[in-house]
Amino acid sequence: MNTNQQNPSRRTFLKAGAAVSTLAALGTQSKVFASNPGASDKLKVGLIGCGGRGTAALHQCVSAAPNIEVHALADFFPDKIEVAKTKFTEGWGSFESIADKLKIEAEHEFAGFNAYKNLLKTDIDVVVIATQPGFRPIHYEAAINAGKHVFMEKPVAVDPPGVRKVIAMSKLAKEKGLSVVAGTQRRHAPSYIETLDRIHNGEIGELRGGDCYWNWGRKIGQNAQNPSWSEMEFQIRNWYFHCWGSGDCLVEQAIHQIDVMNWAFGGPPVSALGMGGLEIEHNFGNIYDHFAIMYEYPNGARVLAMASQIPGSTERIGQNIVGAKGTSDGQSLSGKKNWKYTGPVVNELEQEHRDFIASIRGDGPYLNHGKRIAESTLTAIIGRMSAYTGRMIRFDWALNKSQLDLTPAKWEIGPNPITPRPIPGQEQLV
Repeated sequence: MNTNQQNPSRRTFLKAGAAVSTLAALGTQSKVFASNPGASDKLKVGLIGCGGRGTAALHQCVSAAPNIEVHALADFFPDKIEVAKTKFTEGWGSFESIADKLKIEAEHEFAGFNAYKNLLKTDIDVVVIATQPGFRPIHYEAAINAGKHVFMEKPVAVDPPGVRKVIAMSKLAKEKGLSVVAGTQRRHAPSYIETLDRIHNGEIGELRGGDCYWNWGRKIGQNAQNPSWSEMEFQIRNWYFHCWGSGDCLVEQAIHQIDVMNWAFGGPPVSALGMGGLEIEHNFGNIYDHFAIMYEYPNGARVLAMASQIPGSTERIGQNIVGAKGTSDGQSLSGKKNWKYTGPVVNELEQEHRDFIASIRGDGPYLNHGKRIAESTLTAIIGRMSAYTGRMIRFDWALNKSQLDLTPAKWEIGPNPITPRPIPGQEQLV
């Protein structure tokens, strides 16, 4: 975790908009201290993206610590907001009702493409961004400029320009003292933390390679076309099947394991060379359903990453890290020294929010995961780019020079012609 030693007891932006204006006038770094520290600091939270992951993330956020309230909701579609409110009020699945945490006035429910802008004008302190990955760089930029602390789901972009925007805004967030946490929950699991500490301390020797997998054994369901929907609305409601929305399954799902490998190796790889395709034909979207990518890290080690969504195929989700003296699955060590984590077990999806709130309130280390999750996102993106084009892709080239921009021509409900599914060897490298 990234620790800021300059101000370990900080209380940042509990009244974000006013604080930013005041500190801009004073010309100081934007770190504001609340008069009532710790859990007594009320935090007002807003949600951008009221789908399944967004509603779950918001529930986990308000349940992570005392005195957190929901004050605003935003989504492209009003029906999504209504479903989210029902979930929060009545509870669903394993989630209990959080009706007592809802302080949402009618004028703080925003729909449409500008919903996020309107939500960020409210007096919320914290925003949970769980829209489709293709929108996240735009929403993140607006949130940081508005002076809000950000919890953002992964991946944080679908193309290199989006990654560059996230990195730039994460630097600005640090200057403003804003906490930023991403939805890579394994980074908050005690078992992974202790295991990776042992790996970094040399207990399995120099890392020589590894493999990681998100072979799901099933496929995400599709929303059937509604005659009243435009092409853009259909694509947003089925965002997973469109590369501009999800980044494809390698980016949207396998990023969890790819992030663990970057964690183990201390940073992103040098290059990616891979392949992929569509095994089960369907007549919508333009993504693949399987990938196999070979990543090379700076020390010459190679890691194979696989991802698939093929119903009936073997499910395998995890990783294997290979060192000169042994191996690790991320939660144990095998080889010359065997060890298995036996400590406390936490709900990782809840713990990431506890750590986030502690960072905001100054009850824990300052966290800004923006650059790190952007690098892991780009690691997955270059794997997809390699599979789509049939070319080897270097990380630095993609980070600094690639102009591949998947942004739709117009951010509005209406026409949005779909690009053809890429054919390796023919797809242009941009």
